[in-house]
Amino acid sequence: MPLPSFTFGPSGQILFGRGCATQAPGLVAAMARRVVVVHGRDPARARWLLDGLRAEGVAVGALACPGEPTLPLLEAALATARAATPDAVVAIGGGAAIDMAKALAALIPQETAALDHLEVVGRGLPLGADPLPCIALPTTAGTGAEVTKNAVVGVPEHRRKVSLRDPRMVPRLAMVDPALTDGLPKAVTLASGLDALTQVVEPYLSARANPFTDALCRAAIPLALPALATLMEREDADARDAMAFVSLCGGLALAHAGLGVVHGLAGPIGGLSDAPHGAVCGALLPHALDALAARAEPGSAFVARVAEVREILGAALGVAPEQAPAALASFSRASGLPGLVALGVDRADFATLAEMAATSSSMKASAIAFTPDALVALLDAAA
Repeated sequence: MPLPSFTFGPSGQILFGRGCATQAPGLVAAMARRVVVVHGRDPARARWLLDGLRAEGVAVGALACPGEPTLPLLEAALATARAATPDAVVAIGGGAAIDMAKALAALIPQETAALDHLEVVGRGLPLGADPLPCIALPTTAGTGAEVTKNAVVGVPEHRRKVSLRDPRMVPRLAMVDPALTDGLPKAVTLASGLDALTQVVEPYLSARANPFTDALCRAAIPLALPALATLMEREDADARDAMAFVSLCGGLALAHAGLGVVHGLAGPIGGLSDAPHGAVCGALLPHALDALAARAEPGSAFVARVAEVREILGAALGVAPEQAPAALASFSRASGLPGLVALGVDRADFATLAEMAATSSSMKASAIAFTPDALVALLDAAA
């Protein structure tokens, strides 16, 4: 069988390993003398970095990202960040903070409005000027945003979550230090971890999968559930390291192979509700695996891929491959993950969500086409 054509890149420098974040102040200081640091809701988790940068002689402005970025929050942060005239933008936080930082780094040099560059609801214009350098330090193991070329932004006016996307938005430096995820609350660990799992499963089942992304996904998929199961019972450094690696692999894989039906639905759900993205992905994934298997052509290469994923997950859960999706759903529920309705998704929106998913960027990579009725059935199963 001939190998498919593919493109891999661009990517920035990646530092991975427990303790590597201690290098951040010096590495950032070598790149910039004035920075804006975007952190999560609690500034205390970023204080060591802010203090370290100032000790290196870097002028620092700090911005909080209290939740997933929305266009109004982004526009307000953009005005503040531009006034600081930074040379670079640094992110320390979960996927929301990293997305905010990437968006700011992209938009600070532009003369056009943020909306002009947003997909679906905006004009989708390419950036007219190079983004500022962005340095990302993830404090959760889930989104892989530290190595992707887009930032997800909610647009309340349109009730959508869409992307600002440009290959130049990949952070110049990603410092993936699993120690920064130590001690995360169980609910955050579970939701972000299931997002990370989804993001190595969907690229592997994507219509755009290629040998590079396959290698990343095959290395990562078997690690996720054993590590998550351990972390549901106790704090464990090795399990944190494994989940950080899974998340990193997922970010690289999705950036080059796309995602699928889970994220095709999760994006619209995020626009119509306040349901946390990772939890939504975790609720959808088992039922998506069943739906993909049921709709695949018998004997096809895609059927073999789905079977391989179910075999890996089944081995981790101690069940037969065909029972793996149900066992995954049971594990997630027993660990505290609610269904979609309990997460805040209104059943009355299911038909609308199915229609919106059809135009989402993630759905374009799905190897299987879904009718609106099939998508509503998937939502019902995950409710």
